[in-house]
Amino acid sequence: MISLSALHTFGFNTFAKSVKRVDSLSTLYALAQQNIPNVILGEGSNTVFTEDYYGVIWQNCLSGITFTEDSDFHYITAASGENWHQLVTKCVSLSIGGFENLALIPGTVGAAPIQNIGAYGVEISSFISEVEYFDFQDKTLKTINAYNCQFGYRDSIFKHELRDVAFITKVMFSLPKRYEFVTHYGELSELENPSIDSIYEAVIRVRKNKLPDPHQVGNAGSFFKNPVVPLEVFESIQIQFPDIPHYPISDKYIKIPAAWLIDTLGFKGTIEDGIQCHPQQALVLTNYNNGTGRSLLNFANIIKSAVKAQFGIVLEHEVQLLGQTERIVL
Repeated sequence: MISLSALHTFGFNTFAKSVKRVDSLSTLYALAQQNIPNVILGEGSNTVFTEDYYGVIWQNCLSGITFTEDSDFHYITAASGENWHQLVTKCVSLSIGGFENLALIPGTVGAAPIQNIGAYGVEISSFISEVEYFDFQDKTLKTINAYNCQFGYRDSIFKHELRDVAFITKVMFSLPKRYEFVTHYGELSELENPSIDSIYEAVIRVRKNKLPDPHQVGNAGSFFKNPVVPLEVFESIQIQFPDIPHYPISDKYIKIPAAWLIDTLGFKGTIEDGIQCHPQQALVLTNYNNGTGRSLLNFANIIKSAVKAQFGIVLEHEVQLLGQTERIVL
């Protein structure tokens, strides 16, 4: 058995029978012939192995990045196993703008379209043109354009129709040379004369101040999604909590910070059986003191139940929770 403590950032001391490195398409084709339970793993920053995993783990190690351009766009093709933040840093060093708001998001390039990663008013779907993936059903490479990826808030076709069907191999990005910086969100609004570099540096500074380093304390970043609720649900909550922070999505839907809901109920800083709700960011659960997968699931359910009871909102977990052979849904 192989220890998974170093392969997922929560760091639980769980084990797997087999871990296979996918560092070429030929390796991917060979592994695809095996009809056994498997999970695709990047850097383990959004996956939690809550107990020993009995299938095969395919660790995405595909690498390679190319840059081209024309008069209007920078075009980037990145292999799915590349580190996301390193790609952002490379673009900033080349004065290619667009990704700077997404600095220091952990994980690989391949995870970006699955999650439709986003931060500080920017989502990666704004820059994706196509995604190449290996189809497990007919053992071929396919390409899907951004429109057909069905991007939504932390959502995509890769979580639904193509879930367990697609192994993303490349992501193609188009970044316009003329665009407006997005600085209306949070601390970025305080920047004077914003630039690619200053936004990049500010995002890193804020994230480091607010979020725990998984190398120091195990965590998977934001555990829950920020809920998007109908306007009438928000207005009913606002009667009791006039200062509730919110972000209009449309004239009918409002996004509410899950961290505010959790913090309002007093969970920030609390510890349950080795798992802590982070004292600076209530959206993050951490492996504070040799916690276990079971204790994480229990604490997450306690939080989820309390939010539903007080606000009538059902929180959804953002991280992928794995049991012995399949995903766990709280």
